[in-house]
Amino acid sequence: MPDMSASASLAMTHLATLAQEVDEDKVTPGVLGFIVFAAMALAVWVLMKSMSKHMGKVDFKENPDEGASEEGTTTGASGKASPAKG
Repeated sequence: MPDMSASASLAMTHLATLAQEVDEDKVTPGVLGFIVFAAMALAVWVLMKSMSKHMGKVDFKENPDEGASEEGTTTGASGKASPAKG
């Protein structure tokens, strides 16, 4: 290799020996992988709790609209009755 300094050459030799010591069949995600997974699991749990809280506030019962009681008409955004499509 042309013009490689002594420190770069020494670093490359240490990296090469570390790479030879790693068994490819036994590589695991390690502590960092666990921390990332735990943080994602905690975020999902917090989001689910928040969603459950917000869904509890929703009232699913519809109030009957007195103006649209006539069958075949619907009330638009302006409040005027228009023929139903369909």
